[in-house]
Amino acid sequence: MFATALVAQAPAPSKVDIVSVTGCLRQRAANEWVVVAATDPVPSIANAPAPKELPASIPAGKNEFRLIGVSEFALPEHKDHTVVIRGLLIKAAPVSRLNVTAIATAAQACAPGAGK
Repeated sequence: MFATALVAQAPAPSKVDIVSVTGCLRQRAANEWVVVAATDPVPSIANAPAPKELPASIPAGKNEFRLIGVSEFALPEHKDHTVVIRGLLIKAAPVSRLNVTAIATAAQACAPGAGK
Protein backbone atom coordinates (compact mmCIF):
# COMPACT_ATOMS: atom_id res chain seq x y z
CA MET A 1 0.00 0.00 0.00
CA PHE A 2 2.88 2.37 0.78
CA ALA A 3 4.45 1.81 -2.70
CA THR A 4 1.12 2.63 -4.35
CA ALA A 5 0.99 5.94 -2.53
CA LEU A 6 4.49 6.84 -3.78
CA VAL A 7 3.59 6.00 -7.38
CA ALA A 8 0.45 8.11 -7.18
CA GLN A 9 2.47 11.12 -5.97
CA ALA A 10 5.23 10.88 -8.59
CA PRO A 11 4.94 13.68 -11.17
CA ALA A 12 4.02 12.63 -14.66
CA PRO A 13 6.86 13.00 -17.16
CA SER A 14 6.46 15.99 -19.44
CA LYS A 15 5.27 15.02 -22.90
CA VAL A 16 6.83 16.40 -26.07
CA ASP A 17 4.23 16.72 -28.79
CA ILE A 18 4.77 15.91 -32.46
CA VAL A 19 3.34 18.77 -34.48
CA SER A 20 3.13 20.15 -37.99
CA VAL A 21 3.64 23.80 -38.97
CA THR A 22 3.67 25.53 -42.33
CA GLY A 23 5.84 28.57 -42.92
CA CYS A 24 8.79 30.13 -44.70
CA LEU A 25 12.18 28.43 -44.28
CA ARG A 26 14.99 30.93 -43.69
CA GLN A 27 18.67 30.55 -42.88
CA ARG A 28 19.90 33.04 -40.25
CA ALA A 29 23.52 31.87 -39.90
CA ALA A 30 25.71 29.01 -41.13
CA ASN A 31 23.94 26.41 -38.96
CA GLU A 32 20.84 28.31 -37.84
CA TRP A 33 17.58 27.54 -39.58
CA VAL A 34 14.17 28.97 -38.71
CA VAL A 35 10.67 28.79 -40.05
CA VAL A 36 8.98 32.20 -39.98
CA ALA A 37 5.45 33.41 -40.72
CA ALA A 38 4.50 29.95 -39.49
CA THR A 39 1.07 28.63 -38.70
CA ASP A 40 0.12 27.52 -35.21
CA PRO A 41 1.37 24.01 -34.46
CA VAL A 42 -1.20 21.26 -34.94
CA PRO A 43 -0.92 17.67 -33.69
CA SER A 44 0.68 15.43 -36.28
CA ILE A 45 2.79 12.37 -36.90
CA ALA A 46 6.54 12.27 -37.52
CA ASN A 47 6.31 11.10 -41.15
CA ALA A 48 6.56 13.39 -44.16
CA PRO A 49 3.22 14.80 -45.30
CA ALA A 50 1.52 13.20 -48.26
CA PRO A 51 1.09 15.46 -51.32
CA LYS A 52 -2.63 15.82 -50.53
CA GLU A 53 -1.69 17.25 -47.09
CA LEU A 54 0.28 20.17 -48.56
CA PRO A 55 -1.61 23.49 -48.54
CA ALA A 56 -3.02 24.70 -51.85
CA SER A 57 -2.19 28.32 -51.01
CA ILE A 58 0.56 29.92 -48.93
CA PRO A 59 -0.68 30.53 -45.38
CA ALA A 60 0.47 33.62 -43.50
CA GLY A 61 1.13 32.70 -39.88
CA LYS A 62 2.57 34.75 -37.04
CA ASN A 63 4.91 32.23 -35.37
CA GLU A 64 8.63 31.58 -35.56
CA PHE A 65 10.39 28.33 -34.68
CA ARG A 66 14.10 27.55 -34.50
CA LEU A 67 14.85 24.22 -36.18
CA ILE A 68 17.13 21.66 -34.56
CA GLY A 69 18.21 18.17 -35.57
CA VAL A 70 18.43 19.25 -39.19
CA SER A 71 21.75 17.72 -40.28
CA GLU A 72 20.14 14.85 -42.19
CA PHE A 73 17.73 17.09 -44.09
CA ALA A 74 18.78 18.99 -47.23
CA LEU A 75 17.52 22.35 -45.96
CA PRO A 76 19.34 24.48 -48.58
CA GLU A 77 17.07 22.86 -51.20
CA HIS A 78 14.05 24.28 -49.34
CA LYS A 79 15.53 27.69 -48.42
CA ASP A 80 13.11 30.61 -48.95
CA HIS A 81 10.29 28.21 -49.79
CA THR A 82 7.02 27.63 -47.97
CA VAL A 83 7.48 24.32 -46.20
CA VAL A 84 5.54 21.92 -44.04
CA ILE A 85 7.72 20.89 -41.12
CA ARG A 86 6.91 18.07 -38.75
CA GLY A 87 8.76 17.50 -35.54
CA LEU A 88 8.90 17.49 -31.79
CA LEU A 89 7.76 20.81 -30.33
CA ILE A 90 10.00 22.14 -27.58
CA LYS A 91 8.28 25.13 -26.04
CA ALA A 92 10.71 27.85 -24.97
CA ALA A 93 11.00 31.60 -24.68
CA PRO A 94 11.63 33.70 -26.64
CA VAL A 95 11.49 31.20 -29.55
CA SER A 96 10.22 27.63 -29.40
CA ARG A 97 12.15 24.91 -31.20
CA LEU A 98 11.17 22.10 -33.53
CA ASN A 99 13.30 18.94 -33.59
CA VAL A 100 12.64 18.12 -37.24
CA THR A 101 11.39 14.69 -38.30
CA ALA A 102 10.19 15.60 -41.81
CA ILE A 103 10.12 18.50 -44.26
CA ALA A 104 8.30 19.03 -47.54
CA THR A 105 8.12 22.06 -49.83
CA ALA A 106 4.58 23.33 -50.27
CA ALA A 107 5.44 26.29 -52.55
CA GLN A 108 8.57 27.66 -54.22
CA ALA A 109 7.98 31.08 -52.60
CA CYS A 110 7.14 32.49 -49.19
CA ALA A 111 4.16 34.55 -48.13
CA PRO A 112 4.60 38.27 -48.87
CA GLY A 113 6.25 39.95 -45.90
CA ALA A 114 7.63 36.72 -44.38
CA GLY A 115 10.46 37.94 -42.14
CA LYS A 116 14.11 37.25 -42.78
